[in-house]
Amino acid sequence: MAIKLIHAAPSVSDTQRPVPRWALRTAYAIPLLVLPSCLWRLPFAFHFEMGQVDAAATAALWISIPYVFGLSVLTEAAALLGIGLVRGWGEVAPAWIPFIGGKSIRPAAVIVPAAIGGLVMTAVSVMMALTWIGVIDGTGYENGWWEALAKICISPVGLWGPLTLALTYAYYVRRCHPARTA
Repeated sequence: MAIKLIHAAPSVSDTQRPVPRWALRTAYAIPLLVLPSCLWRLPFAFHFEMGQVDAAATAALWISIPYVFGLSVLTEAAALLGIGLVRGWGEVAPAWIPFIGGKSIRPAAVIVPAAIGGLVMTAVSVMMALTWIGVIDGTGYENGWWEALAKICISPVGLWGPLTLALTYAYYVRRCHPARTA
């Protein structure tokens, strides 16, 4: 008895060319990978230091709340932009955007910022890893449980940069090389 594997097309059909299934899944996974870090950061808005022993809590509460919440929202929004690499709104500007709505987006206008963002987040990941292995001085914790919680919540962010670079390459191949597939 032979098992036949069926490779169904991705569930998104609003792109000019088909998006590889791995790219579609990756784009939707990135905001979920970033979410634990955003949630872990929220107690800092109320000066709960999450077990950090050398955290500098000098900002006033009225400053820290908007800053921390804003940073978490902006982080998630940036992660959600990666979905544009696999959806039609990354190829044609949505109609509701003034002046450019409905017009085709040049691939370089998407590839350049996505590649820069991916490289920056990859550099952040390397710095984070170097801190955790002790090459760079980092934040100390009251005990191992707090440190483990921090690493569990923050570690998935380390995948954001490399995954964004992979999605950017797939977008480049799909948009700039019609004869090849990613």
